[in-house]
Amino acid sequence: MMAGFGRHYLVILASISLLGCTATEAEEAPKNKDPIPAAIAVAQPASDTETLTLPGTIRLRRETVLGFTTSGKVASVRYEEGDQVKRGTVLAALDTSTVSADLEAAKAEQDRTEAQYTRIDSLYKDGWVTKAQLEQSEAAMRAARANVKASRFASNTSHIHAPSAGIILTRNIDAGQIVSAGQAALVLGETGKGFVLRVPMTDADASRIRSGMRALVKIKAVQQEPIEAVVSEKDGRADPRTGTFEVSFLLPANGRLRSGQLGTVDVQVNRGDSGAIAIPSTAIFGIRSGEGLVFTVDDKNKVSQKAVVLGPLTDDSVEIESGLSEGQIIVSRGVEDLRDGDTIKPIRAAK
Repeated sequence: MMAGFGRHYLVILASISLLGCTATEAEEAPKNKDPIPAAIAVAQPASDTETLTLPGTIRLRRETVLGFTTSGKVASVRYEEGDQVKRGTVLAALDTSTVSADLEAAKAEQDRTEAQYTRIDSLYKDGWVTKAQLEQSEAAMRAARANVKASRFASNTSHIHAPSAGIILTRNIDAGQIVSAGQAALVLGETGKGFVLRVPMTDADASRIRSGMRALVKIKAVQQEPIEAVVSEKDGRADPRTGTFEVSFLLPANGRLRSGQLGTVDVQVNRGDSGAIAIPSTAIFGIRSGEGLVFTVDDKNKVSQKAVVLGPLTDDSVEIESGLSEGQIIVSRGVEDLRDGDTIKPIRAAK
């Protein structure tokens, strides 16, 4: 009896174990999921152009540094910063008392040497003096004439005249101050030449800028709407302090423009052969430190998670610098409902 009972007990345990294994396997078996609807798109080459957005400063197109050509004491400065002046206006003057005295002395010396030369020449013709004495007298006369020209030049340049109509931007001198020749005394902005936005650029950006290019400039202090501008000038060499090239964008006439205002420019330039790929920005997820994730789709509509390196972002697309190839199919919408390995029902995104 006991032996028979034992055999029945073992059979029951075995049956229970078998049933348990079957139930566990059924629970662990993957369920067949229906394909998940998801919009797809094709990775395309990025546009051949891009828009540079850079800050700059408003300046008058021509800002001329003015100074005296001789040293001396400043007698008067007639205008302040911000004053409008007409062409030919006397802006500042040196004390000419010394200059005038030098000119008078130079003229007197010229008269003396010319009279002496006349006498020596007459004596030479009569044979009373040598040719060397005549030549020496002639040289003295020429030196005196040159000294008069120099003194007259100093007298004429003891005044600073406005080379054109404009506005005084900077005043560096005051009456009574001793200045040296060539010292920057005033800076005149020539209003007739118009205003420009001066923008410092790297060599890579500046190399793609050409004169005549159109651009849009935003100056909040002037108006909210962008102002149409055109590239007028570009530095031939980099600033030794910053290593940047300055590009000037000529602005249309506007009474609210002032030198020193701040603005930004949007200018479209050629991208060059960057090899970048563009996809809809909605395809990116898991963004961190310039990288992100996308779902690529194979020929069986199965998705695979892939890491990509992100480039510039626009309103509706993002450039992929590496990680995708042209022509690859990616999920453009619905990524939040997917997991790696899912099967999708592709839906072409509306263009």
